[in-house]
Amino acid sequence: MTAAFEVMREPAERGRFGDYGGRFVPESLVSACEELDRSFHKAWGDPHFRARLDSLLRYYGGRPTPVWECARLGDQLGIRLLLKREDLNHTGSHKLNNVIGQALLAEQMGKTRLVAETGAGQHGVATATAAALFGMECMVYMGAVDVERQELNVFRMRLLGAEVTAVESGSRTLKDAINEALRDWVATAATTHYCIGSVMGPHPYPFIVRELQRIVGEEARSQCREVLAGGDPDVVVCCVGGGSNAAGTFAGFVDTGARLVGVEAAGGAAMHNGVPGVVHGMRSMFLQDEDGQILEAESISAGLDYPGIGPEHAHLGKIGRAEYVDASDDEVLAAFRLLAETEGIIPALEPAHALAWVVREAGRSIPKGSAVLLTLSGRGDKDVALVMSRSARQPELDSEGRRP
Repeated sequence: MTAAFEVMREPAERGRFGDYGGRFVPESLVSACEELDRSFHKAWGDPHFRARLDSLLRYYGGRPTPVWECARLGDQLGIRLLLKREDLNHTGSHKLNNVIGQALLAEQMGKTRLVAETGAGQHGVATATAAALFGMECMVYMGAVDVERQELNVFRMRLLGAEVTAVESGSRTLKDAINEALRDWVATAATTHYCIGSVMGPHPYPFIVRELQRIVGEEARSQCREVLAGGDPDVVVCCVGGGSNAAGTFAGFVDTGARLVGVEAAGGAAMHNGVPGVVHGMRSMFLQDEDGQILEAESISAGLDYPGIGPEHAHLGKIGRAEYVDASDDEVLAAFRLLAETEGIIPALEPAHALAWVVREAGRSIPKGSAVLLTLSGRGDKDVALVMSRSARQPELDSEGRRP
C-alpha cells in the first residue's frame, strides 16, 4: 500500500493521480484550464481569499455542519454510527462548499457567467444560488430524464434566476449534460467559468474540487475525536458518483488507520465494471463496451447515474488505500426508509447508498462495536416524490433493519 503521505496531495505533473487524471481538452480550452490552475494556486495561498471563503461558508452556508451519533440505528446494527450532516448545509447538500469557492475564483478571474452540469440537481441548485449571491448569469445543463425525476430542483434553480436546459441527446442523463456544458464553455470561455460539480474533468478540476470539499473531512476528523474520546472511526464510508463528497471526506482521514469505503450504484459501479478510458477531459475508469463506446449507468439516484468515477478515486482504488463497493436500488430504498424511521432523518438517495452498504455489512465485514462515519451528503426532500412512487416495490425490513 502506498504511504498515506503520498496520496491526496497535489497531483503530479499535468494533473496525474498515478495512471489517472490529466488534461484532455480541445486546444481552445487549454489556455482556460491553465488560467484556472494559476488562479486557483494564487487564491488558495492568499489569506484574504481564504478568509472570505471561510466567512461565506460559515455565515451563509451554515458551517461547520455537525456529526450526529445515531443511537437507535447504531444499536440495531451493533455499531456506533456517526453521520456527518452535510444535509444541513445551505441548499441541502455538500455541493455549496465547492460552488462558493469556484464562484469566488470566477469573480477574481473577471468572469461574469457560470455554467454547470447537474444530475440530481443539487449542484445546479448550489450553482444557481452562488450566481444569485454574486450577481452572475447562470446556465445549468441537465439531462431530460433527470429534469423529469428532479422536478423540484429544476423549479428551485429557475426560482434562483438560472436558465435550465434539458439535454435530449444520448442517454439524457448526467453524462450528456456534461457534454453540453463543455460545448458551452468552449464557445464562451472568455466570459464564462465552468463550475464542475465533482472531482472529475480535466486538470485542475479534480484537485480544485477535492480541496474545496476537504473541509468536510477536516471538520469530521476533529468532531469524531470529540465523540470517540480522541479516536478515529474504524470505517469512513461515502457514496460515490464522480465522488466529491467522498474525496473531501477521505482527505481528512487518509493518514489515519480508518478503512475508506466508497459506495457506487450497482447499475454503474465503474470501479468494478469499468475499464480505463478518456472521457470528459480525464483518464479514469468508465463503463465501456468492447468497442470503447461509453455505456449507460443505471441508478434510482440521479446523482450517481454516471458511467465513470473521478480519477483520484480510480487511483486510491488501484493502490489499495480505498475500496469501492456497490448497493442495489432495493437496498437503497430500504436504507432510505430505515434512517427516516429510526432517526427522523430523511437522506438523499445518494448517501442512502452508503447507508445501504453499512446495513448490509454490519456484523459481517464491519465488526460489531465498530465506529463508522458516514457522510450524509444531502437531504432527501428532492427524492420523496420518487420514493413515494416506488413505495409499493420497497422490500420489508427484518428486525435488524436488513432486507430478508
